[in-house]
Amino acid sequence: MAKQYETVIGLEVHVELATKTKIFCSCSTEFGGAPNTHTCPVCTGMPGSLPVLNKQVVEYALSVGLAANCKINQYCKFDRKNYFYPDNPQNYQISQLYLPICHDGYVEIDTPSGKKKIGIHEIHMEEDAGKLIHDEWEDCSLVDYNRSGVPLIEIVSEPDMRSADEVIAYLEKLRMMIQYLGASDCKLQEGSMRADVNLSVRELGTEKFGTRTEMKNLNSFKAIARAIEGERARQIELLEEGKSVIQETRRWDDNKEYSYAMRSKEDAKDYRYFPDPDLPPVLISDEWIERIKNAMPEFQPERQARYVEQYGLPVYDAGIITGSKKLADLFEVTSSICGKPKKVANWLMGETLRLLKENGQEPEDLKFSPEHLAALIDLADSGAVNNQVAKEVFEKVFSEDVDPLKYVEEHGLKTVNDTGLLEETARRVIEQNPGPVEQYRSGKEKVLGFLVGQVMKEMKGKANPAMAGDLLKKLLK
Repeated sequence: MAKQYETVIGLEVHVELATKTKIFCSCSTEFGGAPNTHTCPVCTGMPGSLPVLNKQVVEYALSVGLAANCKINQYCKFDRKNYFYPDNPQNYQISQLYLPICHDGYVEIDTPSGKKKIGIHEIHMEEDAGKLIHDEWEDCSLVDYNRSGVPLIEIVSEPDMRSADEVIAYLEKLRMMIQYLGASDCKLQEGSMRADVNLSVRELGTEKFGTRTEMKNLNSFKAIARAIEGERARQIELLEEGKSVIQETRRWDDNKEYSYAMRSKEDAKDYRYFPDPDLPPVLISDEWIERIKNAMPEFQPERQARYVEQYGLPVYDAGIITGSKKLADLFEVTSSICGKPKKVANWLMGETLRLLKENGQEPEDLKFSPEHLAALIDLADSGAVNNQVAKEVFEKVFSEDVDPLKYVEEHGLKTVNDTGLLEETARRVIEQNPGPVEQYRSGKEKVLGFLVGQVMKEMKGKANPAMAGDLLKKLLK
């Protein structure tokens, strides 16, 4: 009988925090910017420069830790992790090994077999490294230190996940929680959320863990799922052939759907950690923790329940909308402007999500204002534009945040409610289509849709379809 294997997965998730300035200096953390323009002596590791801790980093780390049910180390310290790499200007990274700020927490995920707790081993604060750009044309590597010193938290899970689906559920839960806290935008494609996957396989029913590998370079949920499936298959194949898995760091190439070895895994002792002599310990008082707890936002489950209760939305719709903080905020503000929550929900669930999918975007990328969405809903609702026109105008609102009222005026898109003109057009359509008219009169009522379509076509889409339908019925009698 073929052996059955179980996958064991733990994650190290790095999250870039949404502070305006870096962790130990006052340089900007803004994404983009010309290379090496967001830098100073501290974040480029100049001799004699001294780090000063950004208090907001501690607040964000605390809020994420508390939301993830962690215990807090009220006395925590920074350590130096020594390694030599061109993107690491001091030749060490300031991190937390011995006393991380948060430890022993969990987040709960939904799985097909019910709820499951994924343990969180620890959350620690650290600084990001710079970025190497490999120039194949000139055959050299260039370094950009803009990212160097950007504050990160690293969330280290326990090896509690058993499938790609559980990993994605865990990451989505973390991302949603962190976005609700405002601690990070968690954009995988911009690198503000990065996950390294530690994976091993073992025979089903055995207690002992197999040898694990770590996979890096994963910048989308799809890539993470593919990398897990690929690495699981690779390890099982090795074991089936009687070979052993080597503990190493592997790089996933999503285009080739293959991972290759980068380096054998170092041990903590290789990094020669020691407490950072330039940074005093961080003392976190009970009052500080209380203050963070009291400032916690309303998270997704509570918000979903409130939308069902307050706005009468179906549970499913409320779940989709509150699944993204950006969508939920947009929904609330738009509803408060136009007072039509059900219609707002329909526009967000329908057209907005459709266009996001078509453009390969996330809800966080939405640029249009709630005022413009509310104005469009009012236009459609009053019959000033018909549904088809409203959808076309919305595409412009979505991509360019145009003012729908101005846009409809300037492009002459208002519905024509002139009954004289409508009747004239309807009579002309009846004359030009004797076949369909005959079918309608002999009881085929579906043909009416075709005739309404012809009226709309004649009036360049500006007729009120309901009025056109009623008028045609009257004339055809």
